[in-house]
Formats: sequence, structure tokens, C-alpha cells
Amino acid sequence: MESEVEILVDKPKKLPQEPSALAKAALADRPPINPDAAALKARQAEAQNKYGRGRKIRPQSVKDKKLRSNLKALETKYQDATLKAKDAEILLEHEPGFLEPEHELERTYKIRQDDIQKDLSVETARKIFELKLDERLGPYSCDYTHNGRGLLLSSRKGHVAAIPDWRAGTLGCDLQLNETIRDAKWLHNDQYFAVAQKKYTYIYDRAGVELHCLRQHIEVKALEFLRYHFLLASVGNAGYLKYTDTSTGQMVIEMPTLKQGRPTSLTQNPWNAILHLGHQNGCVTLWSPNSTTPLVKMLAHRGPVRALGVDREGRYMVSTGQDMKMAVWDIRMFKPVHEYFLRQPGQSVAISDTGLTAVGWGTQMSVWKGLFDKAKAVQEKVRSPYMAWGGDGQRVERVRWCPFEDVLGIAHDKGFSSIIVPGAGEPNFDALEANPYETTKQRQESEVKGLLNKLQPEMISLNPDYVGKLDLVSAEERKKEKDLDRKPEDPVLKIKNRGRGKNSSLRKYLRKKGKRNVIDETRMRVEDLRKETNRKTRAVTKKEPELGPALERFKRKAG
Repeated sequence: MESEVEILVDKPKKLPQEPSALAKAALADRPPINPDAAALKARQAEAQNKYGRGRKIRPQSVKDKKLRSNLKALETKYQDATLKAKDAEILLEHEPGFLEPEHELERTYKIRQDDIQKDLSVETARKIFELKLDERLGPYSCDYTHNGRGLLLSSRKGHVAAIPDWRAGTLGCDLQLNETIRDAKWLHNDQYFAVAQKKYTYIYDRAGVELHCLRQHIEVKALEFLRYHFLLASVGNAGYLKYTDTSTGQMVIEMPTLKQGRPTSLTQNPWNAILHLGHQNGCVTLWSPNSTTPLVKMLAHRGPVRALGVDREGRYMVSTGQDMKMAVWDIRMFKPVHEYFLRQPGQSVAISDTGLTAVGWGTQMSVWKGLFDKAKAVQEKVRSPYMAWGGDGQRVERVRWCPFEDVLGIAHDKGFSSIIVPGAGEPNFDALEANPYETTKQRQESEVKGLLNKLQPEMISLNPDYVGKLDLVSAEERKKEKDLDRKPEDPVLKIKNRGRGKNSSLRKYLRKKGKRNVIDETRMRVEDLRKETNRKTRAVTKKEPELGPALERFKRKAG
């Protein structure tokens, strides 16, 4: 062993060799690297990965010069938009702050609201409250407006309360309808809301005045509102999924879903406005008003699907079922990512702006963090929840996140509870998109702009990026594709009916690049057709012309 050690120690080290004269000349001739161009390229790649959507347009594949220049200009605008979005990050001063454990053995889900309230400001601590309502009217459900300002409470036995500004505590209306209420939903702003009552669906204003009765929406179980399309979607016990345009009051379409199983839950994908519908047989189907059949159908659970939730980027879906499991799905590939076990079936699921997932099951509520984080190789499974709430015997009915706030609303059988979850809300908001502090004038202007920019139902698709892209398929080709009785076209017959001569279609086909060395059935038939055409042409030229009856007598007779 000593001799081996001596050999290893005494082994000489390799000294760096100087480059040869030829290498020095090559390095001298090479142009120097521009650090600004390299930095710009790296910044463009980073901006494209974070803010870009889909692949780039390739103008080189377009033959039309004008269209090619327009596509190049459009691609330049897209690239500038991603760079500006990346540069605008310097203006985003606020960052979400999460609870961080001091050591590995500390668990954040053991921290209670009393412990958090001690370290909060007075204004933020006021957002922690509890409304103890009549237990005989429960269970309650809740819903926030898209700007996080209004709160809507509804009970199963007919109590409805609309709060246009829950921070100030202003009450808009307090109704007792004396009728079963299955769901309630805000519409495009805090002025109107829809209530799914025992038989029909009604629309009220913020003062509680009944405006419309939607008699076509019968025995509705769940409601969803598509704010960019002004569409109110509902699904009921009869199994029909219905879309109604709230700006015109007309029914857009209704589709039967009972063939897929009785509907049990409904949610929307905020990225592409596709509705996700859970069924009694454990399936989840994706629906669009452009198709009377489901776009996607997948088996999610071994029992009824109780709740669904989709993140705001439209990439992941969380589902809970009667089999007491919570599954995370990648809906870009429609494959499961992970499964988690719950002690009771999950009753409600909600996903915040920063990716926190709240799941209400039984009398407990759990908040999970990092379910959608992308690891380097394989996404790791989250071991424990981020925060927890419950244990007071209050059965959770619905959980909803307040936009732009670290607030989670929990509706249960005894009323409503508002808790603080650090890091849940988006700290930087776009006032032109959703303004939590908008005035009456701003609300009116945003309503008019929303109606002017309303999207049509035909634009709802699994891939919303197709809007504005170049469609190379002509109307005639679409008609041919829809015609199932048409006969297949013969390419040789199509070539045969074109002109003759040196520039005939037969000669052009044979001279085409890539076709000279390829011998297939079509080429052989074209060559045979060309030979036959040449033979007929030669036969016609060899034939003597007719002289007519006057000159026929001067014709030389044979023999």
C-alpha cells in the first residue's frame, strides 16, 4: 500500500500547453464575440420561456412576399411584447411572502390564525373574521367578484346576502327566498348575480330586485360565468349543459351530458374558457359550445367526482372524488401527476393566483403549496400541507380565494369564515384588467369596454392561440372533407386534362424537383400517358391532309 501511495503522490501533473501558431492564427481571424448581442439573445430566450406562448411563426415557408413581410412584422411585435413584459418586472415591487419554517422539524400547518394575527397590521388583521349565521339555514356557499371586492353568500334553504364591498362591510341586500338554493354566482361585476333556485334560475341586482327569470335553466345544480364571453353556463339534474348570453338574454346552445354519467361538479379553465364537468361514474369531460360531444373524456376517480379546480395558467387540474383521493392532472397531456389521500371525500377545491390549492374535506380544510412546481427531472411529491384550518365541528361546504388578497373564504354549515393565508394573493394587479379599488366611473367604463370587446362563443377552443393565426385551408377543401360520399381524386386524370406541348402538365410533373429519381405508381402512369399522347400526335401528323372535293381529282393515286 505504501508503494502505491508513493506512486500516486509522485505522479507528475500535466502543465497547460500553449496554443500552436495555427490555432493562434485561427483565433485571431475569428470575429470577437459581442457581449451585448449575447446578453440580448439570452434575455430574449428567458422572456420567451416565461411570457411566450407556443412556437414562433416561420415566415420563410410563405411564398407571398406581402404576407411574408406582415408575418415578420407580427413576429417582431410578439418578441418586443415578451421583452417589455420581462423588463416590466422591475416595476413589480411587491412579492408574495410565504411562511418559512426555521428548521426541518417545524411544520407550517400547525400555525393557527391567532399566531398569525399577532404579527399583522391592524388593517390586515381586520380581514380575519367569522360570520355566525343561522344553523337552520345552512350549509352556506360563497363567491367573490373577479376583482376581489364583492362577496356573495347563499344558503341551501333560501338565504342570500350580497356584500358589494366586504372590506368596508357594506351590505347590498339580504334576502330570504324561502326556496332551495343550489348555487349562486356573480356576473361580470358586483351589480348583478345569478341564483340557481329550486326550479328556475333568477338574476338579481345588488339591491335584491329580481330582473330576469331564466326558465330554460331548470333544476340547476352548478353555475359558471365566462366573463370575457358574457356567457352563463349551468348544468342540472336533467344532465343538460346550457349556455346563455347575458348581454342579449338568448340561449346559445344546450347539450345533453347524461350519456357520460350524471353531473356532480362544474368548473371552468380560466385560460381557454373550457368547462370541466365531473360525473357520477368518476369521469371528467371537457366541453365547449362549439361541440355537442365532449372534447376530452378521462377517467379520474373510482367514484363520483366531488370537486374540480384549474389553475389560472390552464396547465394543471386538481380533482377530488368519493374514493377519498385528491389527484393532480397535467391537462396539457391529460396525465396524472400525483395522488394524495384525504380522510374524507373532498367537498370543494380552489386554486389561488400563486398556485396554492385549498381543499375542504369534512370539518377540515387543507392548503397545499408546490403542487404545480416543476422540478429538474421529475416533480417531487409534496409531503405535508402548507396550512390547515378546522376542527370546530363546522362542516366545510365551499372554499374560495379572494383575488389579489391573502384571504381564503370558507363557507360551512354554521356561516362563513375568512382567514389569512400568507402568499396566496397576487401582489401586483393590472388596473385595466381587474381593479380592486375602482370607482363608479371606472366600473361603468370597464363594463362598456367589456361589451365592445366581447368574445364570441366560436372562439372557445382547447388551444386559444389559434385565433389570429393564418388558415391555409380553403372553403372548397373544407367542403370536400365534409363530403363523405365523394370519390377520391385521380392525380393522373387531373394532369391529363391540362394543356399539351413542351410546357404541358405531364412534362412539368416529370421535370419537378424530387420526382426525377422517385419511381412510384403515379409517375409510371404519367409516363405511360405521355407516351400514348406522343404516339397519337405522331399518327395525326403522318396522316395526309384532306384536299376537298375540288382538288381531289389531282391527287396521285397509289399503284
